[in-house]
Amino acid sequence: MRMLTRTAAVWAAVSGVVGTCLLGISFAINTGPPAGASGAQVTAFGQQHHDAILWGAWLQAVGPVLIVVFVFAIVFLAGATTRLAGWMTLFGAATLMAVSLIEITGYLGTLHTSPATMPETSLALIHSVQHLWFIVAAPAVWLPLGLVILGSPVLPRILGYLALVLGTGYVLAGVFTLGDPTVPPAVQLAAGVVPALWWLAAAGTLLIRARQAPSTASLPSAVAAAGHGTVGRV
Repeated sequence: MRMLTRTAAVWAAVSGVVGTCLLGISFAINTGPPAGASGAQVTAFGQQHHDAILWGAWLQAVGPVLIVVFVFAIVFLAGATTRLAGWMTLFGAATLMAVSLIEITGYLGTLHTSPATMPETSLALIHSVQHLWFIVAAPAVWLPLGLVILGSPVLPRILGYLALVLGTGYVLAGVFTLGDPTVPPAVQLAAGVVPALWWLAAAGTLLIRARQAPSTASLPSAVAAAGHGTVGRV
């Protein structure tokens, strides 16, 4: 049976909390130029908010890495590394990171003024990638992750069902906003706040269960993470 040390489980949960907080800070300090801004306005915005964009991009790059560590820990603890749902979750996490890094490249591109069209082109790239986030990146993580959780007692089943709901919501949002030049701000806000609450709840639960688990050298997958020594549905 796959094993993971209690210390590693604790640190994975901490990674989930810290990564979520870093993402929240990045969105707060890097708000982006106003909708419908001209090329000159985008360039001026980038120069005026240079440091905020730079640090926001850094936080948005590091935050998902820490969340991916947490996702990998869930798959590992659930014993899902040999299941299709587990492999698809790992694939989804890799896809999410790739899309996130492309978006961050766009943010960094808005800071360059040579050629003159670079800021506006980079902003268009960001808007396009945000669509891609809803179409494939987010659903590729949330849907199989929900199945992984439902297939083991590593986390409460309600979190598994909520993950499936979130994944479905991303799919629907991706379809219904496909014709929009940019993803509506309300959709972006909901897509940022609701998942953040899920990550914090899941990471907090894993942290509590790992700390309450028997003090042994290693934890059986999906058992010690539940905070007790008998296997059972939660």
